[in-house]
Amino acid sequence: MRDLVLSKLVDTVDDVEVVERKGAGHPDTICDALAETLSRNLCREYQSRFGRVLHHNVDKALLCGGRATPAFGGGSVTQPIRIFVAGRAIAAIGGDVVPIEDIAIEGSRAWLKANLHALDPEHHVRIEALVQQGSQDLQSLFSRRGKQNIPLANDTSFGVGHAPLSALERLVLTVEQRLHDRDRAHDRPSWGEDIKIMAVRNGRRVQLTIGCAMIGRFLVDMDAYLEQKAALAAGAQDCAGEFAECEVTVNAADELRSGSVYLTVTGTSAEAGDDGQVGRGNRVNGLITPGRPMSLEAAAGKNPVSHVGKIYNVLAPRLAAALVSGIPAISGAHCLIVSRIGRPVCEPALVQVKMATRDGMPPERLRGQIAELVLDHLGRIPELVDEFVAGKFRLY
Repeated sequence: MRDLVLSKLVDTVDDVEVVERKGAGHPDTICDALAETLSRNLCREYQSRFGRVLHHNVDKALLCGGRATPAFGGGSVTQPIRIFVAGRAIAAIGGDVVPIEDIAIEGSRAWLKANLHALDPEHHVRIEALVQQGSQDLQSLFSRRGKQNIPLANDTSFGVGHAPLSALERLVLTVEQRLHDRDRAHDRPSWGEDIKIMAVRNGRRVQLTIGCAMIGRFLVDMDAYLEQKAALAAGAQDCAGEFAECEVTVNAADELRSGSVYLTVTGTSAEAGDDGQVGRGNRVNGLITPGRPMSLEAAAGKNPVSHVGKIYNVLAPRLAAALVSGIPAISGAHCLIVSRIGRPVCEPALVQVKMATRDGMPPERLRGQIAELVLDHLGRIPELVDEFVAGKFRLY
């Protein structure tokens, strides 16, 4: 493989590590989720009507927070959250019209209902679909194919990924996943889904700062609020057994003297305190990691057939993980994949693998094994479409 570059990665543990995750109820995550939900639903509709996925990129969404008056034992939303879902998509072929607006609004409401247990998507949210037809040149590029019917990259972009995850990265994912995966309607229903975790490791000491939008109608008073805060902190502490020194703080901005605490009606700051946008939150591995290679690409909502900003940012960490698990001499890997618009998606302009090896083995000695794995993963890109449509990849 001509454009495969192998480089040495110095596998050292930094004194300081920072890892962040925005939970499902964070306004930025909501925007990512609704954009990706629309893309998946459009793919299914296109496949049902026309037998194939048509051109679309619906990776633009904006959430404008509403207004609310939270209170212990109740509270109300006085001005609804507004969500604008936008992008480009083919709306008709011949006389067969695709109801894009209905698909966008109904799919968004279904996701909100399934993932935010205290939010009423019929009354607390107003959703507007602003999807328009794409440009003729990009539609034409999408429909063209390279050798062996391989789609052509619709952008010049790149994807990056790393493996394995560090202990701190795994901890942050574990804490948020446990909070979200519980039976939220019955197990600690006062914990909202707008959870933000910031983990800082300084040497061997770890600080977890967790923001959780508490839901007032499930709390009778301040004592109940404080009990729920303590329970959440204890649960996060239990996940941190790998770290001997771990300090957990929940809702650090609370001021008990004035009664100012993180109380909401719906379990998300979107009701009054924050706005959101696609691509401003978690990367495709579910984390924000300033000490690791990251792309600023908004992967959610892009088409899964030819948009390399989506495909390569999923492929790169998958390839890095395969290199670490499949080649015993590699202990850690960073992967960079660069595209060129109009070139087959299976033929990137450049692939760089930076690796840390055991016993100081030179990367070039592993070129044959690495090239085989890289070519295998690139060759299976067309097969990823069904996995994207099925929602099998974490994108936020």
